[in-house]
Amino acid sequence: MRTYYDIQLNDRTIAKRELSGEAIVKAGRALIAKTLLELGAASVDPLSPQNPLIFSAGPFAGTSFSNANRTSVGCKSPLTGGVKEANGGGTFSYGLGQLKIAGFTLLGASPDWVVIHFKKDGSIAFDAGAPYLGKGNFEAARMLHSRYGKKVSLALCGPVGEYQGLLAGIALSDKDNRPSRLAARGGVGAVMGSKKVKAIVVELDRIPPFEDARKVNASIKSYAKMLQADGVVANFYAKIGTMGMADVQNQLGGLPVRNFSAGQQADLAAGETFKMGGEFIGQLNTSRGGEQTHACMPGCVIQCSNVYHDAGGKEVVSPVEYETLGLLGTNCGLSDPDDLAALNFIANDLGVDTIELGAMLAVLMEAGLGKFGDAQFMTDCLVEIRAGTEKGRLWAQGTARVGEHYGVRRVPVIKKQAISAYDPRVVEATGIGMMATAQGADHTVGNLPRLKTREMDTEALISQSLLHQTRVAANDSLGLCIFGMTVTNPNTEFLVTAINAAHGTTLTGEFFEALGREALRLEYEFNRRAGFTEKDDELPEFFYTEPLPPTGRVARFHGADVHTMYERLPV
Repeated sequence: MRTYYDIQLNDRTIAKRELSGEAIVKAGRALIAKTLLELGAASVDPLSPQNPLIFSAGPFAGTSFSNANRTSVGCKSPLTGGVKEANGGGTFSYGLGQLKIAGFTLLGASPDWVVIHFKKDGSIAFDAGAPYLGKGNFEAARMLHSRYGKKVSLALCGPVGEYQGLLAGIALSDKDNRPSRLAARGGVGAVMGSKKVKAIVVELDRIPPFEDARKVNASIKSYAKMLQADGVVANFYAKIGTMGMADVQNQLGGLPVRNFSAGQQADLAAGETFKMGGEFIGQLNTSRGGEQTHACMPGCVIQCSNVYHDAGGKEVVSPVEYETLGLLGTNCGLSDPDDLAALNFIANDLGVDTIELGAMLAVLMEAGLGKFGDAQFMTDCLVEIRAGTEKGRLWAQGTARVGEHYGVRRVPVIKKQAISAYDPRVVEATGIGMMATAQGADHTVGNLPRLKTREMDTEALISQSLLHQTRVAANDSLGLCIFGMTVTNPNTEFLVTAINAAHGTTLTGEFFEALGREALRLEYEFNRRAGFTEKDDELPEFFYTEPLPPTGRVARFHGADVHTMYERLPV
């Protein structure tokens, strides 16, 4: 059994539901889209009290089942106006699972700033949030740990979320109590701010009970061994981490450089050293005593995270991820990893999405407010954003709105959300996923960065994308990190057997992709009710008219080509 809470913030009343079996298993993206539809959220103002904010843990939360403690956060996005599920690693769902909590929905808005405290004894307290207002996430976390102890996990609304800046995500504790794992995209932190919830504190306890604990423990060990034996995990994620994708994209010519005006920062054929890739940064970091294999959540054997150190051997930030490297780094013209790491730390302290932030800053540079590669300009902008000045609040509204304000022509967004670090002119399969998804321009819905697509026609490419999106949605609906997909997806019988042992269900292997299809259909229906059409799936014009150096490619696909792909999903 697991408990689900509906928390009415207006009067702080709590209703709870006891879940069992499949009701526990269907979590994350599927649960969020279903709940938002049932509550009629498609038609509400995203920053009004009527927008629910949902936190969901997967069926293995609270255990050391590798990469199975992701936290899904969902609402109607104030950035896109569509459905949003943003998930992050860390210990928050680990804590929820140990308290036998499946998730909770925050309804309404608190009259005063509040800290919500989930306790081991099953009670929930509402404490004053005012003492933590205006603090950066790291200071706020220190204060909260001073009050609530070290054996808790946090979900934080940073200073930008407090004033409902749309750059804001929700910061979650990593296993070392850094508030550095973000449910980052779509403005979910602004929704938390609109509800005047400054922080959520979850006490850590012990591994929760399962139907057949012996079989669950055996599955945990078997899954870890399968991951450690997998070539992609061992030779890419565990060895280099996500920033290794920068080396791949720089070579392919799909890396965002200077506001998506080029696809390559260093000409490797000419012998140039690419200093913004995983190969260079990994060696640099380890030479300084930094960690290149670091787990963001308990029990994860993939360990694709890192702890970046400066030249003096001091920790700067954890983690430096590929998307941050691409958007906040090369897309803004940076070529020094130390500059990127320093900016990455500030962004984490503010609790903002580094994809949206980097795309927005590059648009400011495009508008002539700063020069590409100017780290001091970027730092000064973050000072304005943190202070919530008039300019800072404008910039905190994200790439699309900033581009419109300054009349910039090259604004890389879909559904008003910044495009991830895969140029759709080159990385076409990821591009059509970002175009079509109800989530906004989010690569994680179906990233196929190495797929050779130029010889594929539209139908073949959409079929590949749709199958991959289905499997990603299933992982996102089970609290699983998608970096384990090379093992998870081919072993669905193993996975559902483990789920059956955990929760007494009788699921078969077909359940996995059926769950993914359900999530995609529900999200598509939400956006349809919110008024989205095929025009919202179109890329910005410059992707069709500006050939991207060095490949010279332009985008081949339009909104009309991809909009109806979800209608092909079998029921």
